[in-house]
Amino acid sequence: MTDDGPNYPKLHDGFRALLQETDQRPVAVVGHARPDGDCIGSQVALARILRAMGREVICVNSDTVPRRLEFVAHGERFVNVEGLPAESAHVAIFVDCADHERPGPRLMARFPTVLGNIDHHVSNQGYAEHNCVDPRAAATCEILAGLFLDFNLPIDAQTAQALYAGILTDTGQFRFASTTHRTFKFAAELMACGADPVQAGFELYEREPLGKMKLLQRFLASLELHAGGRICVGTLVRGVFEETGTNHEDTEGLVDYARAIDGVEIGCLIEEREDGAKASLRSKDPVYRVDRIAALFNGGGHACAAGLNVKGVAMPEFRRQLATALVARLDEVQAGEGI
Repeated sequence: MTDDGPNYPKLHDGFRALLQETDQRPVAVVGHARPDGDCIGSQVALARILRAMGREVICVNSDTVPRRLEFVAHGERFVNVEGLPAESAHVAIFVDCADHERPGPRLMARFPTVLGNIDHHVSNQGYAEHNCVDPRAAATCEILAGLFLDFNLPIDAQTAQALYAGILTDTGQFRFASTTHRTFKFAAELMACGADPVQAGFELYEREPLGKMKLLQRFLASLELHAGGRICVGTLVRGVFEETGTNHEDTEGLVDYARAIDGVEIGCLIEEREDGAKASLRSKDPVYRVDRIAALFNGGGHACAAGLNVKGVAMPEFRRQLATALVARLDEVQAGEGI
């Protein structure tokens, strides 16, 4: 609890039940595929808190921890579904996962029922036995920080650093519209617990490989404007990762360059895949609800940041469909509809 009183009183019953029901039971803290800073930070922080309470805990993810987030995961064991004992009785707590499918099909099959769901995505409908969801939070790490403080749980320096890194990345370094007074309050509390903003900033933003700069060059060269300059779409075609010595992990943050152009309301990054495409959407204003655009293609996310995957559609056709949906959304907002 902070000086302003409880941070997440509406989530207390669910979180208390989670803590009680993990007593004497091994716990798998599960994150989403292609994990970002909020996902890894949430997994590490929750695992460390549960372990401090005497629980047996393991972090599970379909994909490996990205290089830039290894400092967050330092000392924490991450496994994929093959790394879980076949007959283990782990109960699952999903973090930063908007839906049951988000960790990937194999983990969804491995955990057909989910004990806990801690998340901040607006599209999260509550798929677990206990759901701690607040779409007003800037990050899942923000929710966890608030709950840990509310329950007077021991936040050591590494746990604080994991939470700080999650908040820092999901708020775009405290720039996005989701950033609130509460965000800064928690950042200050985490610094008091030992979080190191200098190390976090260096590890996350000052150690980019040269290949990523080459990938950025290719992305910037592909940018095209639509709707009178209010939409900007860039593409990464098949083969570009091999040509630049990069991988999908290095696309982190590229879409922000499309959004950053003066006059652009929505930026978009499309990655061409062998069997389809992946798109990331970012808007400057939550009124555009890019999560609703993503939902048209079975995707989801936040009002200002969303993503989607499509299969069986050629790049030119998908790009046309997405551009049409984006323009339609701008028209809806301009007409005062669907806000």
